[in-house]
Amino acid sequence: MVGATLDDIRRYVESLASDSGEYGLICGRTGERPVPAAGLTFETRATARAAARATEQYRAALRRYDPQLPYYDVIACQRPYDGVGADGFVSPETGRSIESDTCTEPSTIDFCHAVAGAVFEAVAASSHADVERAIMDTYFDVAESTSHPDELCLTLVESMATELETALEPAAQLELLQSAATRLPSSQPTGPPLEATLSRLQAVAAVTGYSLEPTPATGSRRGSWSVTLEQYAFGRSADRLVTLPLGLELLRRQPGDGLAISSVERVADRSASWRLVVSSTAPSAANGIVRATPGCEP
Repeated sequence: MVGATLDDIRRYVESLASDSGEYGLICGRTGERPVPAAGLTFETRATARAAARATEQYRAALRRYDPQLPYYDVIACQRPYDGVGADGFVSPETGRSIESDTCTEPSTIDFCHAVAGAVFEAVAASSHADVERAIMDTYFDVAESTSHPDELCLTLVESMATELETALEPAAQLELLQSAATRLPSSQPTGPPLEATLSRLQAVAAVTGYSLEPTPATGSRRGSWSVTLEQYAFGRSADRLVTLPLGLELLRRQPGDGLAISSVERVADRSASWRLVVSSTAPSAANGIVRATPGCEP
């Protein structure tokens, strides 16, 4: 199974990493940091190159699931010590900061690939092999009528949400998304988890804007917020809202918590804009975290 290979390669790359390392991996053309090495550093250039080879193998394996996954020129770069580009790396050819020269802002499509990779890896490492096959069957059925690469990436995530909702109970969905969240690059604390999650979605152009305000906690809810998503990339359906990307990003920032997404309604006068309630819950009360139906309650 490809997923087992993905898990093995990720573990190998992580075994090479060191918190005190001065080398990192990036795409030499774009400056992006490729999964599964994003956020990792390595002690020596030789170790970083070994990790680069493994990263290329990982992405080749993942491409069997996600044919649109970008090809990266993965190179090992040294972290600068002079304070310039403090979070970046120095090109071995020019000695200049890669991030200041070439790094591009992440896009919705890059985000889709990251979500898809994390979920595929989590599904394949779980006991839900039938879900893995169902996702691909649904994706290929829909992809036959979709020609634009950007649409294919959105379709892949939507297919995942459809099959996860159909095949798994909410508690199993939560467990799977918690596993997938650990396979994304770690997030730096940047404020309250929900606000940071929405900011992330806006940064990758998955929403054009958002608003949130607290609502009274009731029942099993530990804290609730009313959220509006403007021009949500995964909000194209009129009758169901794909919440998988939102749920996954939020669980990355608050691991171990339950999550419920409810009171979903489409904003009538704004295409692809939605209102919903996001609640922290006990894990047993999780609901609506991959897809949500208008009017559903946890």
